[in-house]
Amino acid sequence: MKIHYTVWVAIILLVISGTSFAETPHQLGPFILGHDIAEFADFVQMDTSLPIRHMESIREVETRPIKGFKSGLIAYGTCAAPNRVVRIKLKYSDGSKSFYKKLKKRIDYRFGKSDEYRGDPFHIVIGWKWSFMDKDNNKISLILQHNARDEEEKIGNAIKLTMTSLLESDWECYKKKVPAEQAGGSASETQELELEQTGWDLFMPR
Repeated sequence: MKIHYTVWVAIILLVISGTSFAETPHQLGPFILGHDIAEFADFVQMDTSLPIRHMESIREVETRPIKGFKSGLIAYGTCAAPNRVVRIKLKYSDGSKSFYKKLKKRIDYRFGKSDEYRGDPFHIVIGWKWSFMDKDNNKISLILQHNARDEEEKIGNAIKLTMTSLLESDWECYKKKVPAEQAGGSASETQELELEQTGWDLFMPR
């Protein structure tokens, strides 16, 4: 009897483990983390490719118009993960809070409750983060955000899916290859410039 019980426990654990890995998200819209950016040439504008400030090994391209989405930025590596997609950021066409609530409910149902609140205390910007580990031990984060009226953030509903382990390894690769003063900005860019004003005059509007 104990043997049968042990076998059933083992089977249940395997099923749970397999489901956990299977339910780790890797795709948003047509874009898939870890895949070559060239696979999505029909969905991006490669002539918009620019390095991310202070993380120059990672480049971002704008998406073309895609049904259901207003805009997007796809990031890919150039060093440890050349041309591989490391982050997907998409803004939904529907910017309503009701759409956000329905989507949040469905994400919770599929992947479990979110791990961390990433919005402000007043809920002008509402954001929730999920953290995952896939079967290949890749760390993946998912952030869903609704912005009601903060003009410094994108108004409406946006979602971001990042393979953080791949992004970090690409940046570390770049820092080893490039002199420290160039990684994240040259010395001339990071050196503080002095002004004539001193004390509080330095900080006050004039």
